[in-house]
Amino acid sequence: MTAIAKVVRTTAFKLAATYFVVFTVFAVVFVGWISRETDRILTQQVQDSIEAEIGVLADEGLSKGLTGIVAAIEQRSRVPGASLYVIADASGNVVAGNVTEVPSALLQRSGLDPVTIPYKRLEGDSTRHLAMVRVLPLPNGLRMLVGRDVSDIERIRVVVAKAMMIGVGLLIALALLSWFFVSRRVLKRIDQVSATSRRIMDGDLSGRLEVTGTGDEFDRLAASLNAMLDRIEALLSGLKEVSDNIAHDLKTPLTRLRTRVEAALAGPARTDEYRAALEATIEDSDQLIRTFNALLMIARIEAGSPDGAMASINLARVVADVAEFYEPVAEEAEVYLALSLEEPLPMLGSRELISQALGNLVDNAIKYVKTGDEPPAPARVEVTARREGGDIVIQVADNGPGIPASERERVLERFVRLEKSRSQPGSGLGLSLVDAVARLHHGSLSLGDAGPGLVVTLRFPAEG
Repeated sequence: MTAIAKVVRTTAFKLAATYFVVFTVFAVVFVGWISRETDRILTQQVQDSIEAEIGVLADEGLSKGLTGIVAAIEQRSRVPGASLYVIADASGNVVAGNVTEVPSALLQRSGLDPVTIPYKRLEGDSTRHLAMVRVLPLPNGLRMLVGRDVSDIERIRVVVAKAMMIGVGLLIALALLSWFFVSRRVLKRIDQVSATSRRIMDGDLSGRLEVTGTGDEFDRLAASLNAMLDRIEALLSGLKEVSDNIAHDLKTPLTRLRTRVEAALAGPARTDEYRAALEATIEDSDQLIRTFNALLMIARIEAGSPDGAMASINLARVVADVAEFYEPVAEEAEVYLALSLEEPLPMLGSRELISQALGNLVDNAIKYVKTGDEPPAPARVEVTARREGGDIVIQVADNGPGIPASERERVLERFVRLEKSRSQPGSGLGLSLVDAVARLHHGSLSLGDAGPGLVVTLRFPAEG
């Protein structure tokens, strides 16, 4: 019973049972309707044939009287066929016709009634047949019976009944085949999905669903789920890497902060040393806060819920404001900051986020343009913004040491810094934040060679 209950609960059994019920009801209704319509048409044809026979005999009676009717019946009775003719007296004795015996009660009726009567054809057939007859009164107490054999209609009914039984049997067989197919083929794929899910829940993130290549619904579902699993695996790998980087990058400043405080407390109680230790502690704390703020900002952007609503902005004005803000920083660092703009550059976006992203790019360019060997020309950073077709392209280029082509994809990850000594200020989150802002605005970020130096290209879809 447990095995039967388990089978009954399966989707395959429910689908097969549903198909069986639906198709059986349809088949019964359809065959029943055909049977009823066929029976009605054949019955109407029999009635019309009887009425035609009566009409002919009536014409004989009008022209020749009772003798003419009897003669006509005698003549028609000798012709093989399905028609029945009887003239009988009030007692039921057959005077003429092709039926040997007629129930006396039948002769008292009138109208059309399907009844079973014994009759004898001229060729010697004494089998009981079902006939539709009509009884009419004649002079001298005689009765005339005119009818037609309806055995063909009965045979059709039997054939239809057999066809219905065979059809229901075939439907049962098809339902069983459907159950077998669904359980063996379809549910097998579902079981594979369940097995892969359990494998992933057990910690194996490399598990993927099988794609058979048939292109059916299960293949499309498997492809979508595999893409989702790839994304989840990448996110978890990134989370692990971020966690490792956070532990590595924050351990050093936290240790330095603690050591500085312990040294200040262990030394002589002098106000100037306490003050210097507290100022250095605040500076390190501010750097830690900036790091966490950048992480939170990236997380909110990647989740699609950044601060600030999207609005129509002129990106040329945003670029100009960022360049103007960093111009004193560039002068102090002895870096020439050049700006080239096209007006206007309309787009739909967040002014605050784009300003922060552009600020990170310009700040990085100014910061790193002089970190390598002395360039053959003065340090230079160029910021350009123009329209290319349906896109707005912003480029920040410098003539510094640049980034090797093999490292350009990696530097977009969080906490990645090519400077091994990490003596420069920063957390390695700037380009990650810029990349997240670009993707939020359905744009893209790419790094290239400025020959010499690095060129960072931001591409956004233009509005209108």
